[in-house]
Amino acid sequence: MRRWMAGVAALGAATLTAGWTPAGQATAATSATSSHQLAASAASGPVPVYEVRTGTVHGLGKVLVDGQGFTLYVFAPDKHSGRSTCYGRCASAWPPLVLPSGVSKAPAGPGVRSALLGKTKRKDGTVEVTYHKWPLYTWVVDTAPGVATGQDLNNLGGKWYVITPAGQLITKRP
Repeated sequence: MRRWMAGVAALGAATLTAGWTPAGQATAATSATSSHQLAASAASGPVPVYEVRTGTVHGLGKVLVDGQGFTLYVFAPDKHSGRSTCYGRCASAWPPLVLPSGVSKAPAGPGVRSALLGKTKRKDGTVEVTYHKWPLYTWVVDTAPGVATGQDLNNLGGKWYVITPAGQLITKRP
């Protein structure tokens, strides 16, 4: 719930799309993860949050997720340029997937094409992970792995979409 509430606070009530309701509120993560600097645990040991993996979202199929299993999105105004255009309020609501200091590349999890992983420097000096030249973001309103409430959402200056392991955008609603 904290993750969702942080998103609402960052956005302001008027910014949320009319008629849109966050899914999975009752199963909210127990800690705020917008900084994406925490490590997740997996059966095989710790998985860094900045690892790009695959996960399944009902109605959308196999998509990219972070090391905690949260859905990763691309921002249409980034225009497949390898550069982020999401800053300020946008980046508060849609946190970029960033690498910690000293890490040069995001690890490719199962099903992810390592050759499509890249990075771009943000205005604040942090390094954001890209996939097939699309900067990657999470959505603070997603409350659990497998949730994609930001899919095909027109929010903060443009449309948001999930991306497949092949690097293709899915533009349909689930």
